[in-house]
Amino acid sequence: MKTTASPKAPLPVPSAQHLTKRSRRARVEPMSVLALGDGLYEVESASDHTYLVDLEAGRCTCPDHVFREARCKHVRRVAIEITEGRTPPPGEIAVDCRDCGETIFVDEDATAPFYCESHAIRPGDTVVDRETGDRLTVVDVSELRADAVELEAAGCTVAEYGTNEDYDPDVPVVGAVYHHATVARNGVVPSSLKVYVFPRTRLEKASNARSA
Repeated sequence: MKTTASPKAPLPVPSAQHLTKRSRRARVEPMSVLALGDGLYEVESASDHTYLVDLEAGRCTCPDHVFREARCKHVRRVAIEITEGRTPPPGEIAVDCRDCGETIFVDEDATAPFYCESHAIRPGDTVVDRETGDRLTVVDVSELRADAVELEAAGCTVAEYGTNEDYDPDVPVVGAVYHHATVARNGVVPSSLKVYVFPRTRLEKASNARSA
């Protein structure tokens, strides 16, 4: 004798009051959020359960979403953490500033070293050579690595140059001029504006340099 399974009863639709409670729990319950990249986040709840959230798709592996298709507290918590600046948004990752250790958000495909706004250097900035204490003015921040840029006069790369051996070889090179450029009646003497190149990690923004 054949039997027919009874249809599954539809799940109740959450009330407005229940949704409000869910939002409140998303904000106040202890949870830790870890960005995994590609728009995915790992959320660990106070009950030691760990769920995977796909924020852009609005999905979560928790029962509240899987069985009720609800915008669960875990998805909401990730959104809150991003809005309040504690977790990187999709497409970005959290890293430490090379100089001060402050956590900053950068593009997922960005390459080290990373610097916060206070320690980033740009053309026109005054920097200090960590090796000698000399002050220079930045004229270019290249994407080329110190171990790939050749110094023709020295017959080696920037990374291999004697005084650069203690600095990271796989960081960008920075071009800078010394402050003692010669000024003639008709302007700056071009030969005194020789551009020197350094591994990025050898230079420190002058406003952050420690006094001697």
